[in-house]
Amino acid sequence: MKNYITIMLLLATTTIFAQETKKELEKEKTKIDAFASKTGSIIKLTDYKLSGIKTLYGGLSEARIRKINSGSLISYFFQIEKQGKYNTSTASIEYSDLLEVMKAINSLKTEVEKDLATNPEYLENKFTTVDGFKIGYMINKGKTTWFLQLEKYGSDNTIFIENLEMVEKAFEEAKNKIDKLKVK
Repeated sequence: MKNYITIMLLLATTTIFAQETKKELEKEKTKIDAFASKTGSIIKLTDYKLSGIKTLYGGLSEARIRKINSGSLISYFFQIEKQGKYNTSTASIEYSDLLEVMKAINSLKTEVEKDLATNPEYLENKFTTVDGFKIGYMINKGKTTWFLQLEKYGSDNTIFIENLEMVEKAFEEAKNKIDKLKVK
């Protein structure tokens, strides 16, 4: 009888834990996932190619604006895509987050010189959006390297940047393209 009760308690605990894990995963939906996965609606995706972002190691990431029509609603996302050896990582930055990232870049630019002056062995300073996209820099032995982390989870999802101005231009190009598309 004791074994039966123990087994029942174990099964009940496992079921409760599995339900809590499922709820946690449901909370992790990104803005693009939430917008583009509405059941019962027709979803139309339209892409507009932008200039890519040159990486530190000679590669070129792709960039585009993705317009999503979900029923009568429209949303715009700036997407940056990195082709990895085994997978592709994509950041989908919603328009309001795009504006916040642009502000963060300006803030980070003012901090980098101060951080360099402290002469750290290692330092990392970054801005993270709600969806997990990160932009920032690291200082390692006096050398600054800027980076974009495209996705919250996974590997091979970071782009190291040769020139921050190129990133600023890419974000400005994305903002301007979305502004033009909103007027149409």
